Amino acid sequence: MAPFISRRLRKGAATTAVAAAAMAALTASQAPGVVSTDHGDRNQEQRAGEPAPDDTPIDGGSSYHTDLPPLVTPDKPGSSTDLPGLPGGSSIKPEAGIPASVLAAYKKAEAALRESNPGCNLPWQLLAAIGKVESGQARGGNVDAGGTTVSPILGPVLDGNGFALIKDTDGGAYDGDSAHDRAVGPMQFIPSTWASWGRDGNGDGKKDPNNIYDAALAAGSYLCAGGRDLSVKAHLDRAILGYNHSQEYLNTVLSWFEYYKRGTHEVPDGAGVLPANGGSGGGSGSGNKGSGKDGGKGKDQGKGKEENAHTLPKPSDENGNSTPTPTPKPGSGDETPGSPTPKPPTTPPPGTPSGPGKLTAVGARELSATAGTHFARSPRVKAVDAAGKPVAGVRVRYEILGETGARFIGLVRSATVPTGADGTATAPKLHAGEKTGAFTVRATAVGQEVAPVEFAATVKARPVPQADALARLDDKELTAPAGGSFAGPLTVTATNKGKATAGVPVTATMITSAEHPDPADKGPYFLDGAGKPVRALTALKTDASGQLTLPEIRTGDQAGTFLLRLTTEGGAVLDVELTVTQADAS
Repeated sequence: MAPFISRRLRKGAATTAVAAAAMAALTASQAPGVVSTDHGDRNQEQRAGEPAPDDTPIDGGSSYHTDLPPLVTPDKPGSSTDLPGLPGGSSIKPEAGIPASVLAAYKKAEAALRESNPGCNLPWQLLAAIGKVESGQARGGNVDAGGTTVSPILGPVLDGNGFALIKDTDGGAYDGDSAHDRAVGPMQFIPSTWASWGRDGNGDGKKDPNNIYDAALAAGSYLCAGGRDLSVKAHLDRAILGYNHSQEYLNTVLSWFEYYKRGTHEVPDGAGVLPANGGSGGGSGSGNKGSGKDGGKGKDQGKGKEENAHTLPKPSDENGNSTPTPTPKPGSGDETPGSPTPKPPTTPPPGTPSGPGKLTAVGARELSATAGTHFARSPRVKAVDAAGKPVAGVRVRYEILGETGARFIGLVRSATVPTGADGTATAPKLHAGEKTGAFTVRATAVGQEVAPVEFAATVKARPVPQADALARLDDKELTAPAGGSFAGPLTVTATNKGKATAGVPVTATMITSAEHPDPADKGPYFLDGAGKPVRALTALKTDASGQLTLPEIRTGDQAGTFLLRLTTEGGAVLDVELTVTQADAS
């Protein structure tokens, strides 16, 4: 395998020397005016004459992978450097492979922006370079058939401890943390940034930072912002620095950008090469991605706080989050991706038992929510010892059991949360999903032989929107000759207490008369999905504006006056007169 030029960048002189060597071989020279005095100080890295980017970079000043592309030793002294996977190269190297769904997402984003913003000149290889540095191409392409990561990719907690201090902006909706933000997904957006730049890249009507198609289009849109032309070196540098304002980050992204421009190939999803020291999950986090920046504050620069962060991996959980705790005992290492970052257990006072005597439910054990909403209250338990005193630091695992669409934040079925000083542990926010019915949430103490606590949860159907009035958009008479169709659409509006109402079920029935509204067996009719005549339709609903346009109405072969009745669940009734004349004898 081709040798790597410093898999993990070191701080200080080593960083400068290695990065310079790599960039000399892989990229063009930097644009004039780039100032770089301290890799951790955002304010010292802006170009001369240009304002600094926004205070908060797109990934929130989170950590990132610092691996550089491999180089092949030249056959002759002084000959040019070759890159693997290129015509004339010895073989296609795995580092040049990009997982299929991830590669498709990058190219789809490039095509979309070429149409919507052709002046940007966004190359998909730039998205690939950022995706490599931010998440190792979605942890080697660990995505499902729709491009959504199998497990959440979360950056470290941005609590000011070695990274930027960014307090929670999304209520934990994306990152599962209601105290501070974390970078989320394969392109590592912080929630506040996603709120502005989130895009629907796969056309499913959702903007999901965990979906590679959505995330790639969002990243491309950001890089193209402000009228940038990425074929211009100064614009390209500024776009990358806006993503993460660090000279080291810029150098690393540019090295992969040049590498991918020289040649790459598709590999199956899940078969991508994970970054060095990437752990089994290959995700983000300070332990797996290194600490090439500190959130723009230059915190502890030159003090050696993370002197070996790029060479020796720190202990990490399955999220890739660095943890200060020692290696857990057998049976306790089941941290669930997407769960909040565990805090070090609080040291119990002398004489306190090593584990809880039992778990008890806090609050009601029956939960309910409407389909498509969040449960108002999360399951909560308390760990106590034999004397009934709270026990801190107990790892409580919450699991969703049963056939249900409900999931914890991060779209996971289980999450592990440590008890606090009061002995309580609250499950992450629980989303009901769309499937109605009952399921169970079970809480267990990890590695402890205590009885579990179960919560009964129910997802109720959405309430049916109702309307108390129906009205036509026009009062035009509906007249047509037998054997034909009524011209023009018949559109009605449903209102409830004077307000147009969306999603109202409407039934359309041909009836014999207003006094005797029996279903008619002759006269005008509709066509069902199979093209057969029917005189009643029930699967009708008003649109987002509260309107409903009925399907084509056929006249039938008999002349006369007929009645169409429209009704709603809320009691609204509208009768529409239909007149059928004799067919033209000519």
